[in-house]
Amino acid sequence: MTRYLFILFTFLIFTSCEDRKSASENTETPTPEVTEKKEPVKEKTTKEKEAEKRKKRPEGPLLVQEELIPELTEYGKENPEDKVRIKTRFGDIDVELFHDTPLHRANFIFLVKHDYFDDTFFHRVAEGFVVQGGNSDLPSTNKKRHYIGDYLIPSEFDAGHKHVRGAFSAAKYAEQNVSKASSPYEFFIVQSETGAHHLDNEHTVFGRVTDGMDVVDSIAQVKVDQGEWPLQNIYLDVEIIE
Repeated sequence: MTRYLFILFTFLIFTSCEDRKSASENTETPTPEVTEKKEPVKEKTTKEKEAEKRKKRPEGPLLVQEELIPELTEYGKENPEDKVRIKTRFGDIDVELFHDTPLHRANFIFLVKHDYFDDTFFHRVAEGFVVQGGNSDLPSTNKKRHYIGDYLIPSEFDAGHKHVRGAFSAAKYAEQNVSKASSPYEFFIVQSETGAHHLDNEHTVFGRVTDGMDVVDSIAQVKVDQGEWPLQNIYLDVEIIE
């Protein structure tokens, strides 16, 4: 009897140990869930977007007519600047660009940021009327125009701005331009005391001179040839101001 109890006791202890061992082996330590940390999406800069466009059409211009409106609209949202300074040997002319002519404002800021106006002139001077700038007879100007693009900006007459003294307006090509679209590269400033209202709804006014009309008056007095081109070049440069 004693021997039987001893065997039974030994069996129970062995079984208990095996059960505990089995339970220990079958218990898995939960693995903590690993969450991948995503980097925030970095907004591409304007220059990065332009670099991508150059890769897509490396031989083509930066701006093309077919994509002009959406591209200038997007560029205008990303580049809200509206004050520029035109620097000449006669002094500085400060200009405010209008936001209600968004395509013209965006285009002008685009040109400034791409250094288009470096080494261009006030190439037409009509005293008592306007002074016009943004062109030159230098090969570099043609190269810049080829690089940026050959396009026209749709008129923005709905803004209702008039050609008063100090109006900053877009030049346009007269030939085959029934839509009165603007040249992207040339601008003029109304110098006349009484304005130039015969140009209303013919050219898009997209800014105004806020300081420096005395400089405009000085430029208007220079000697010019029969084509109203100054006998001595009036170089200009344009920069964005706060």
